[in-house]
Amino acid sequence: MLLQPRLNVNVSQRQVLTPGLVQMVSVLALNKLELKEMINNEMIENPILEEIEDSAETLEERSAREGDRDRSAEQVAVEGERVEKDPFDEIDFGSYFQDYLDPGFRTASNFEEFDKPSFEHFLSKPGTLTDHLLWQLGSVSLGAELRAAAEIVIGNLNEVGYLTASDEELMAVLLAEGLASGDVAQAEAIAVEARTLVTQLDPAGVGARDLRECLLLQVEAQRREYGLMLRRRAAAETGGDEAAAAQARERQAEMLDSLTAAAFIASDCLALLLKKDMRELTRLCKRTPEQVAAAVELIRKLDPRPGQRYNQSETRLIEPDVAFVRRGEEYVVVMNEEDLPALRLSHNYRKMLREKKTEREVRDYVKERYKSAIQLLRNIEQRKNTIVKTCEAIVRRQGEFLELGVDALRPMMIKEVAEEIGVHPSTVSRAVANKYVHTAQGVYELRFFFSEGVGGPEGADLPLMLLKRKVKKLIEDEDPRKPWTDDYLSEELGRQGIQVTRRTVAKYREDLQIPSTHQRRVR
Repeated sequence: MLLQPRLNVNVSQRQVLTPGLVQMVSVLALNKLELKEMINNEMIENPILEEIEDSAETLEERSAREGDRDRSAEQVAVEGERVEKDPFDEIDFGSYFQDYLDPGFRTASNFEEFDKPSFEHFLSKPGTLTDHLLWQLGSVSLGAELRAAAEIVIGNLNEVGYLTASDEELMAVLLAEGLASGDVAQAEAIAVEARTLVTQLDPAGVGARDLRECLLLQVEAQRREYGLMLRRRAAAETGGDEAAAAQARERQAEMLDSLTAAAFIASDCLALLLKKDMRELTRLCKRTPEQVAAAVELIRKLDPRPGQRYNQSETRLIEPDVAFVRRGEEYVVVMNEEDLPALRLSHNYRKMLREKKTEREVRDYVKERYKSAIQLLRNIEQRKNTIVKTCEAIVRRQGEFLELGVDALRPMMIKEVAEEIGVHPSTVSRAVANKYVHTAQGVYELRFFFSEGVGGPEGADLPLMLLKRKVKKLIEDEDPRKPWTDDYLSEELGRQGIQVTRRTVAKYREDLQIPSTHQRRVR
């Protein structure tokens, strides 16, 4: 059977997002800082858009200066030869886009009428763990090959200071960089020496491959530091009370024994330590319960993530997009449009469309840029209206929160607000995404106000966030020697009028990163 080509025609319906709709969706999801950056980029790409400067002349001043010239230009255009009629020329820019064309137009801002949230400090780029380690490496006299290998090891540390590359991978990099002259044995020796060098840098524990090795490195660092202190003290002592010296030696012996026990626990008994099984730890360590407790306390003071303190996340600048301001007996929504560029359409490019001598290619380009600029202005205005309507719905539903605080927060779903303002739930979701509001109770993310409800006291719904806070508070108040089970927490919440199952309590406890009952118990 021979295959023959066929032409089939199918009729189907599907949704296609136009470029304008795509831009509207993207603009709605931007917060104030992102919108400001996007507007600046659009002004660079589109010459039709202009920012209104503070010194810009008003419409009256420009009309007085250019009124006669505009009228004469229009008369010449009418009396001249008529070209093919273009629908774009029939747009009445003067009336339809009067606000954007007005050189004196300013967006009214009421954001200055109340106290703004204070900005603490604007920080420069913070130092990282890599910077800290390279700085120490620069103060050590090393050969070129070893220094380069140590820098490779430092470059393969993750954000908490653990080495993510295996010895084979480090050797492969050294051979590829020509640091071992093609000798595998030499590459292995350099890799081991470089890694050992990095593990001796500050903070103690960097360069480890796992938690066990990290803790052992820190215990060994404490042992070295303590031994150095003992040697200095012995060198400084020239005499003294024998009884005091005997007590000092006893304390030193106890400290060294605790370090030895801590090294054994970190090396071979981490699973028992996680379970807090002190009885089994005491048996395996062959020491008294007091000695094991001292060793466990020493391990508890170690840092399982030694590099985290040097890899702090960069300061995130938050600027509220909107504010809930009390005026009289009610709260009103005020958009924060301060520092946003005030846009207008270029008057000079508008005149180019009316001039007969303008080339067709130029006219087509200006038309396209005008359409793009007008679409952007519409989308920015649509973004403002959607956010204001959404926030007004939040204010109507969360009035008690604005007065009393978090404990008065009410459950509220995105779908409910979307139905109230007549838009799709995805529109509300984008309107509140990554945006913050300044209230009398503080600065909150708009998504903070949306939370599903659970059965609360007296038949009312309780926000999920408040329920998690109650679970956390109950666990904080429990007896560490007899921690409450999830079943008991569920029963206790039931006595408060909140009906939740044991499985739900366990899920919320895990969301709060709270250990299980067995792991919380202190023996």
